[in-house]
Amino acid sequence: MYEPRLYRQQFNKDRFYSFVTIHRETDLWIGIDNASYVPEMEDRAYKKVVELRKKLDKFIIEFPEFEKSINPVLPGKETIPEAREMAYMATKTGIGPMATVAGLFAQEVGKDILKNFQVKELIIENGGDIFFQLKEDLVLSVYAGKSALSEKIGIQISALETPLGVCTSAGTVGPSLSFGKADAVMVACKNIILADALATAFGNKMKSASNIDAVLKLSEEYPEILSLVIICEGKVGIRSNFEVKVLK
Repeated sequence: MYEPRLYRQQFNKDRFYSFVTIHRETDLWIGIDNASYVPEMEDRAYKKVVELRKKLDKFIIEFPEFEKSINPVLPGKETIPEAREMAYMATKTGIGPMATVAGLFAQEVGKDILKNFQVKELIIENGGDIFFQLKEDLVLSVYAGKSALSEKIGIQISALETPLGVCTSAGTVGPSLSFGKADAVMVACKNIILADALATAFGNKMKSASNIDAVLKLSEEYPEILSLVIICEGKVGIRSNFEVKVLK
């Protein structure tokens, strides 16, 4: 069932021209700075999604455990590069590799657009996982569904740190599998696939707000983390290199 992705409305329409790329389960919101946008980008993004989906489907037929496992999987030497990166980041965080697939699609489409077009600013959002390439800082609010704190907290993403990925996992919002009960666990890293894996792994540990301190402590083991925001049961936990803002 399709769920309206209302959190996409936060992106500045004056700053970004946007379009949507949909293929099977993949639903990308793509924002390009107005000066850089050309119509050919839309066809390019769609073709990249189709190409990547076919590549992954073929690999999964040969290695079905990769799709089904909720635990780390180490595929063989013949693994396609995309699956190898997914498996590596998932193993690093103790989860199954398909938990990082949304981040993979955002990353690969983003890289493809940047490679083939002159682009100043680019945002690719895929189910709460976002690839950024920016020239100016951007404040990203944390979407936490029906929580009173939803979109009341934001992180100021430094353009100097991009490209980077910001991924959000939730046990109370959206269709993605989570074994936790957080309203939002947002993680920012230079590598979006790692951010996706960490958001899922941390989200799984959030059984209640009492777990916030333990997850923040665990996050210290990952120096790649640029920002972590947790919202659960009306409480907030933050560890961030980026400026955190209280939004109205």
